[in-house]
Amino acid sequence: MSQFLKEIQAAEEELILGNVILYPTDTVWGLGCDAENAAAVRKIYEIKQRPESKTMIVLVADTDMLQRYVEEVPANFETLLSQQERPTTYVFSGAQNLPREVIAEDGTVAIRVTTDEFCHRLIRQIGRPIISTSANESGKPTAASFSDVSDNIKQQVDFVVGWRQEEKIEAKPSRIIKIGPDGKQTVLRD
Repeated sequence: MSQFLKEIQAAEEELILGNVILYPTDTVWGLGCDAENAAAVRKIYEIKQRPESKTMIVLVADTDMLQRYVEEVPANFETLLSQQERPTTYVFSGAQNLPREVIAEDGTVAIRVTTDEFCHRLIRQIGRPIISTSANESGKPTAASFSDVSDNIKQQVDFVVGWRQEEKIEAKPSRIIKIGPDGKQTVLRD
């Protein structure tokens, strides 16, 4: 079995157990857990020392999975996905089938359809979305590369993915766009 598949399998086992992982995403290094596991989501808030009023991003494998977690996906969403030039997170109204810790007070949820090979495969393996939030304490600089992640964060997670740890990247957080049921877009972070 390749190292890539071993890392997927190990991360999958941790997520199923309700644990928090430190892993590479399509943007920066992130903290993740099963997005449907409220206790695991709360643990990420504790690690980040982040108020629960600031929600986190949910990664899904595809639009079929997305449709389980929002009441209505705009008809033009597939077109928007095909036209995006970099990782983009969409904020949808009508969040459903997720714990309250993932849903904003206004009923919205931030979801990204990931194209990253590791994330996509991991989500497919567990059959559920995963949380993606930058691997840093709230208010501290974002960790683009594994070497940028503080020892404090590394010590608090249950599992550290070994994949892509040597990469030095200049990644930045995803673009965030609020999208209405009619497909109207409002850029929240560029």
